Amino acid sequence: MMSKRCWTKYALSILMLFTLFGALSLDLMAQENSTHNFLISNGSTVMPSNQNVLKVNTLSLLLGTGSIFYERKLAENRSAQAGVAFLRYKFDETTFTGLIITPEYRFYIRDNALSGPYLAPYGRIQNFTLKSGEDKGTYRNLGGGILFGRQWITKSDFTMDLFFGGHYGNGKISVDSGDDEEFETEQFEGFRPRIGFAIGFSF
Repeated sequence: MMSKRCWTKYALSILMLFTLFGALSLDLMAQENSTHNFLISNGSTVMPSNQNVLKVNTLSLLLGTGSIFYERKLAENRSAQAGVAFLRYKFDETTFTGLIITPEYRFYIRDNALSGPYLAPYGRIQNFTLKSGEDKGTYRNLGGGILFGRQWITKSDFTMDLFFGGHYGNGKISVDSGDDEEFETEQFEGFRPRIGFAIGFSF
């Protein structure tokens, strides 16, 4: 079971998610059909040349994770994204330190890759060193899930990416010293929510 503290942080993140979603929807509704488009003299719409987005996840900071994403447009309705995160955090008595790699494939619903609503299956590899008192070990978790999100790109190339979904993970502990029962890894196991709000720029 996840600790009460972890559930409180997830609940706070969800509240922030919907607050941000409502605010952004109101502020950017007028730009929805013109985001990253411009009109030429004959009235037709031309897509800009930007093919890339670089951004950081702000909500992950609540869980002690610093993460950065790079997204690349592949077609009019598809893109690929790679995420790299560094985690150093203490859950109960166990300290986790390590990297999280998240490859993702996005399908943009309105055939407007990089800007608009999307569905995104993804995978995740997590490798951590563990420490609990005098006990030490390593932990590797493999998982994945699916996200629903909405990305906005303004005319100045400022980017906002709001997403939520479900994640499933399964891991294995390798003990260097002590007993594996001393390590609290259940918060990475099984089904969990995944939410985030990333900001950055396109180019």
